[in-house]
Formats: sequence, structure tokens, C-alpha cells
Amino acid sequence: MQIVILGLSLSSSWGNGHATTYRSLISGLASWGCKVQFLERDVPWYAEHRDVGNPSYCALDYYHGLDDLQRRFGGAISRADMVLVGSYVPDGAAVIDWLARHRPRAFCFYDIDTPVTLAKLDRGDEEYLGRRQISLFDVYFSFSGGRILQRLETRYKARRARALYCSVDETVYRSTRESPRWDFGYLGTFSPDRQPILERLLLEPARRLPDMRFVVAGSMFPADIAWPANVERIDHLPPARHASFYSSQRFTLNVTRADMVAAGWSPSVRLFEAAAIGTPIISDNWPGLGEILPEGEAILVAHDSNDVVRFLAGTSDNERRCIGDAARARVHAAHTGRARAGELLAELQRLRSESSSTRLEAV
Repeated sequence: MQIVILGLSLSSSWGNGHATTYRSLISGLASWGCKVQFLERDVPWYAEHRDVGNPSYCALDYYHGLDDLQRRFGGAISRADMVLVGSYVPDGAAVIDWLARHRPRAFCFYDIDTPVTLAKLDRGDEEYLGRRQISLFDVYFSFSGGRILQRLETRYKARRARALYCSVDETVYRSTRESPRWDFGYLGTFSPDRQPILERLLLEPARRLPDMRFVVAGSMFPADIAWPANVERIDHLPPARHASFYSSQRFTLNVTRADMVAAGWSPSVRLFEAAAIGTPIISDNWPGLGEILPEGEAILVAHDSNDVVRFLAGTSDNERRCIGDAARARVHAAHTGRARAGELLAELQRLRSESSSTRLEAV
């Protein structure tokens, strides 16, 4: 199967979680025998921070704008068995209209930001997707599951909305068996709506546990944040160092954006990455979390600083290992790139079968 994907970025994980999501999914598609071409808008902020050059699992090409995309890649798009366009593609609305005129055999959208996308549309913000365009897609694949799928179909007129959670490449995200350098850490780009949770669930516990070691890795944090003395800062951590980073923590923190909490059923790629390595996760709470990682068995849920302090100070090494092992087993069973690619391909097969049945009925 020939698949063309137009996404925000595959080449650079700087300031976005899309890159590792696409890498895992496309690696999974390659394992099923698919040939994938990824088309990425060449922009300076990603060009300056690329951590993937020529991936073995797909062809990676860059374009400089809509005219360049049309001139150089129109043929590949016409020949593809599926064209998948992602959220936050630059000039996405114009790109989608152009793609629709090619009438792809299967035309799909992958929203890695579904609650954010719908909030933007409700404000009249059509930065990368127009509300009228949702009905153009054969399948609207959503980063979020649960009740938001029905909302996409009833309110936004998606023909078919299906959950396609983020995933993890378990061959990359595996324990390095390092001795812990930190008691508790966090990996994520700065976001204003996540910062109060980071303050409550990591910085305040760090102040209360001065003898423990903490770390926060991620770009775009403002210079005026007052970091406690026992919190180490890493400005940007490329994916090649993620496994070592997670392996070097006794516990790691998962923090969810406000729109994702409100929507529920929106696991982040960081959640799966840490779990795949077997690092015990302390997380904020949101609807659907327990269906992915059961509380107390495969994850610890913190509502306030007191919970975090209790987990850090009162969890035995054996309990910690059991929680990490349970999370790893669940993620390896259901949330790898190959598993997620299988879900996508199964949905496309259903689409083809229904299309064939419709043609036979017409005859």
C-alpha cells in the first residue's frame, strides 16, 4: 500500500510531540509492508533542530509552500492508496482543498490535537482546518477517543470519526537500566495551561523534599520561573536521549493540557513512552486514564502536592517496580506503533469493503 502523509514535522521533535508520534506510526506501517512518503513544510525553526535525517521506514521530503507542493508532489498524491493530512500543517486549509481536488482513493485527517482543534473551530479559528472541510474526509482519525468521536460526527459532520491514539516505538523506548539520577522528573514543552499543574505536582513537592533530586526537560519555558535549587533544568532533550532520561528517574510525571483533560480519553505520547520503558508514572487525572493504565496497578494518580510527596517518600522499590512493569506490559500489548498502524489499516480495509458493497448494490 502506498501512503502519503502531510504532517507538521517528522524531522524535528523540537517544541512538538507530533514528530515522535509520526515516527512510531510510520515505523508500524512499514512493518506491515506499507510504503510511506512523508511531506513536511520546510520551516526554519524545525530545520535548525532536526534530529532525523533519512529515516529507514519512509521517504521524507520537504516542500517550500503550496505551489512547490503542487508542482513536485501532485503525481505521488494522485497515485497514493491513502492520503493522510495532519493537524497544524502550515496553510493546512489551503492544502486540504487542493488535496480534495485530487480525489484520493482514501482521504483521511489525523488530528493529534483534537480538543484544541475543536476549541479553535468554535472560536472561528481555521488556522489549519476549516469546519466545512471535516466532511471531506473519509475518516477523521482523532488523537482523542471517547465521547468526542460522537461529537465529531454529529456536530462537525465527520463522515466517520475513529480514535487513533498516539503510540510508541518499543524498540527505541526501552530501559537502559541506569541507576536513578533523579527521584522525579518531567519531560514536556512549556504550555501556560500545564504550568500550574507542574507547579503543584513537581515544583511544590521539590520545595518540600529538599533532599530529593528533580528534573524538568523541555523547551520554551519562560526565563522568570523560580526553579527550586534541587530541580535540574534541561532546555531541549532530543528523542535519542529520552530512554536514558526516563530510565534515570525513580518516578516520572505526566501532565495533561486543559483541553485534553476536558475532553478525556487523550493519552499523550509521553505517557506511552515512559510506560514502555517501565518508569513508574505519577499523573494528573482525566476521564479515560484508568482504561489505559489502571490507577494503583499501572499508574499513580495525584490530585495535589500531598499525594506526590506521599508517593515519592512512601512507595517501596518493589511497589515501584510492579507499577512500572504493569504499565510496560499494557503499552507493549496495545499501544505500539505496529499496533496503532494495524488499527489504521483495519479501518481502511473496512472503508474499502463498504465502498465495494456500495458499488455492487448500485449494479
